[in-house]
Amino acid sequence: MHIKKTLILILTILFFEQVYAQKIESQNFYDEIKNYDVSRVITADSITVEEVENAKVKLAKAEPFGFIGDDCQRFYIHFISVIQNPNNHYEYFVYGKTKVKEIVRPFQGTLVVEKAIIAKKNDHEQGIATCEVNLFEDIKMTSTGFIKGTMTVGFVIDSEKNFKYDALLFYTDGFSNNEFKGTWRSYKTNTVKKCNWGDYRIPESGDLDIGAGEFSPNSKYFDKGWNYYILSLSGDTEIDVELGRKNEKIKWWK
Repeated sequence: MHIKKTLILILTILFFEQVYAQKIESQNFYDEIKNYDVSRVITADSITVEEVENAKVKLAKAEPFGFIGDDCQRFYIHFISVIQNPNNHYEYFVYGKTKVKEIVRPFQGTLVVEKAIIAKKNDHEQGIATCEVNLFEDIKMTSTGFIKGTMTVGFVIDSEKNFKYDALLFYTDGFSNNEFKGTWRSYKTNTVKKCNWGDYRIPESGDLDIGAGEFSPNSKYFDKGWNYYILSLSGDTEIDVELGRKNEKIKWWK
């Protein structure tokens, strides 16, 4: 009897999931995405999230988390400028800086929208743009290379047709946006390293991220550049926590 009830429950859940999926079926948005500026999502310095009773609150957007290599060395990246090509609205010219350990390097490159989908949800539309990213650090400097991969950019078009950062599920476990998966290749040695980053979570980060509700680095990577962030979350003393938070707020790209 218990097994029968469980089976009925599972089938009921699957049924409603199917119905729900049909109601919010996504559509191709590639032809339309060129009429919007994706850079507003990538370089956003604030996001709008929904609190209780549909109240909306504006929050400062956190800097991306990233890692490079099999040892999950912390990788910092900041997009200083992302400009839509006036002659090709699918292409964006990007400029910014990367940081590994204490080495900061400028980069230039392109981001090209290759796919876009969208779905109608209540009074807004929610979509994803899939972009090819090619970034080139300054070849004249030491310890530099180029980054190549794919970034998924989550966006929302509200009832007033405003194109914005998708933070609708901000308070759910595993929330993320601007997820990049790719590689970094050294100019000098041709060495290739896995290099991923994202807002609030890192895609395919293995055992680096042990957090449930939010990103939380595994203490085994404390000496791989994650020391201050770990201290900011779980320092043994208030001084440790304050030290961690202070260092995490440093605008290293300036």
